[in-house]
Amino acid sequence: MSLEVWLTFFAASWLISLSPGPGAVYAMSCGLNHGFWRGYAGTIGLIAGIMTLLAVVSVGLGALVAASVTAFQLVKWCGVAYLVYIGVQQWRSAGRRLEGPGAKARLPLRTLVARGFALNATNPKGALFMLAVVPQFVDPSAPLAPQYLLIAATLGFTDVVVMAGYTMFAAKVLAALRDPKHLVALNRLFGGLFVGAAFLLATWKRGS
Repeated sequence: MSLEVWLTFFAASWLISLSPGPGAVYAMSCGLNHGFWRGYAGTIGLIAGIMTLLAVVSVGLGALVAASVTAFQLVKWCGVAYLVYIGVQQWRSAGRRLEGPGAKARLPLRTLVARGFALNATNPKGALFMLAVVPQFVDPSAPLAPQYLLIAATLGFTDVVVMAGYTMFAAKVLAALRDPKHLVALNRLFGGLFVGAAFLLATWKRGS
């Protein structure tokens, strides 16, 4: 991959990471309910999910999902179900405000990581997006492994930075609200956004 091609992909990666979606909503909900440092565990899961999708695409399984109606529908409805599940859990979250670094966390770190991973790994739009976009930056005449590793590192870096911003915003700005009723409202807002994302995914078709 030439420097010019990589710079183009680097710019595209920022746009991909900054675009609002379930990942950004999840990062903010983690920051709101767990503070920045614990909440950032959710981003680790999100990035792991993205890397899994990239690995699937790099070995050609993404083409199977794109070509097979059954495989696509299976992955799609798993993603829809998981988004609804996360949305319901977020809606039902209590309005307890954070008391500082020593506050008791609601969820263990492994759960935050696992939820972030499942959120991105079950997103067929992400897989098909990578299948459509990533190969445009790959030189088929050159060794593929180094190119995919560079792409993975680039996507991982931009997500690390952008999701840190989303998590910090929620942890510092939204969590500054002292009234538990406000936090309940925010949790329900995030829950509604997750369910809304599930609805959009359910109505989304490969040709759209």
